[in-house]
Amino acid sequence: MTNIVALIGAGAMGGAIGDRLLATGNRLFVFDLDTAKVETLVAKGASAAASAAAAAAAADFVILSLNSAAIVRRAVFGDGGVAAGAKPGTLIIDMSSIDPDATRQLAADAGERSLRWVDSPLSGGAPKALVGELTLMAGGAAQDVADAHKLLRDVATNYTHMGPAGAGQTTKLINQVLCALNFMAVAEATRLALDAGVDALKVPQALKGGRADSAILQEYLPRFATLDYRRTGRIDNMVKDLNAAQDLARRTHTAMPLTAVCAEVHRLLTAAGLGGEDQAALMEFFRRKDEEPAA
Repeated sequence: MTNIVALIGAGAMGGAIGDRLLATGNRLFVFDLDTAKVETLVAKGASAAASAAAAAAAADFVILSLNSAAIVRRAVFGDGGVAAGAKPGTLIIDMSSIDPDATRQLAADAGERSLRWVDSPLSGGAPKALVGELTLMAGGAAQDVADAHKLLRDVATNYTHMGPAGAGQTTKLINQVLCALNFMAVAEATRLALDAGVDALKVPQALKGGRADSAILQEYLPRFATLDYRRTGRIDNMVKDLNAAQDLARRTHTAMPLTAVCAEVHRLLTAAGLGGEDQAALMEFFRRKDEEPAA
């Protein structure tokens, strides 16, 4: 049976999710304020929708891939939003990375309109979405999470129900703390390798399988060493997530000194105009003035 899916938000991440859903035989209706992003998916077999409501009216599943809780709320409950078109029982799957408290309220508001809600933020980025190998952490009612998996198995190889609404988003913040600290550690280690005269490009192979190994080490140390800043993510999105993690830590009275330093470095780079760059541009914090600028 073909799944009928509405995709709201077709940016770098949403576009990759949409691409994969089409490649695995799903029928896709897409809405994004940027019509060029919609057309990219239309060229691959999707149908353009005039509004989020129109996209949702045709679908059994609605996937959200948006940048903030405020945007998610407008897309669902604003004029022409998902709630205006979705039929009762429609399952909304929010794959955005937003605040857990906001998610709990969004889920409650959806329930009052007879809509179901699963928060399912992701790890792996666009490259993993395109090959169906995302890691997803889900929050919501058990049956809703199970029903969401019937669709999400097309984009993910690791799918874990973490608890009620908001639990997926909380787990994503933990993921982002670990990723951000790892990015910083690998960038710093890259600088040391370069300064000490070691062939930095050999380091990933040398450490492969050891305790220092990680997916970020394998992918990003060569990119740090060669100043390869091609975009697969954004520093300012990491700032958003680290801000949310620090807000959560304040509410739970959790000490997070390393996260605080990491967040400040990300904020410094954003203030320097690098917020739209990939995490690889963290190397700008460590790069020497006498080196050639990044391409």
